[in-house]
Amino acid sequence: MQSFGTGWGNGLLGVIIFSGSLPATRVAVGGFSALFLTSTRAVIAALIGLAVLGVLRQARPARRDLASLAIVAIGVVVGFPLLTALALQHITSAHSIVFIGLLPLSTAIFGVLRGGERPQPLFWLFAVLGSATVAGFALSNDGSASLTGDLLMVAAIVLCGLGYAEGAALSRRLGGWQVISWALLLALPLMVPVVIWTWPPTWSGVGAPAWIGLAYVSIFSMFVGFIFWYRGLALGGIARVGQLQQLQPFFGLALAGLLLHEPVAWSMIAATALVVVCVFFARRFV
Repeated sequence: MQSFGTGWGNGLLGVIIFSGSLPATRVAVGGFSALFLTSTRAVIAALIGLAVLGVLRQARPARRDLASLAIVAIGVVVGFPLLTALALQHITSAHSIVFIGLLPLSTAIFGVLRGGERPQPLFWLFAVLGSATVAGFALSNDGSASLTGDLLMVAAIVLCGLGYAEGAALSRRLGGWQVISWALLLALPLMVPVVIWTWPPTWSGVGAPAWIGLAYVSIFSMFVGFIFWYRGLALGGIARVGQLQQLQPFFGLALAGLLLHEPVAWSMIAATALVVVCVFFARRFV
């Protein structure tokens, strides 16, 4: 029971931190290219991870863990950041945020495939209902849809769910922050050349908001958030704690409204209430 409560507490902190990722990315792509943003945030986070691993003298992962770390790197270090950055060149921050509500279902599916979890049938009912609520909210409240942007977001959700589930299963052996640190270091040899290749010819057009967005996604979205998120998934269960992601779109929409001055519809409150109910019942049937 203590592990369950700790898992949910850590998971919620991770969700709150991740809620600022898409608004911050939306601001950052106003000053940087999607490839430069993706590679730079990974390099900065990798250097932080390297420093922490060195100070705490963590042992290297076993050879059998390298494949899982590669999946984590593909999913959350490269795939999700790059695809969302590309998507945000076609759709608004608010429109992209609601797709995050599909992450619990993606994470749960990969939790079954990669983590060996077996939720009860009613779990899937409430998980699908919550995801459908988020999808319906997206379609009914935003007229700025783009097929390209939507497809990029769907692909990002699939890869992110895979990375979350794989990382959560691996963190049971290595620890949450260790998983994201080693995954970042695994991707570092690829990310450094991309940073050099996409280096802006001039910095004169990059404003303070873009720099702040880059700092946030590099430090918090790419490293600090995963410390809490992977620990939460490992302690509380991938499918169970993963349902907290259904709250992330609404935290994100609130931030988008405050920071980017995007309108927030009254139906957001009603949809939030329904999603909370779905999260509550889904956790009872894992």
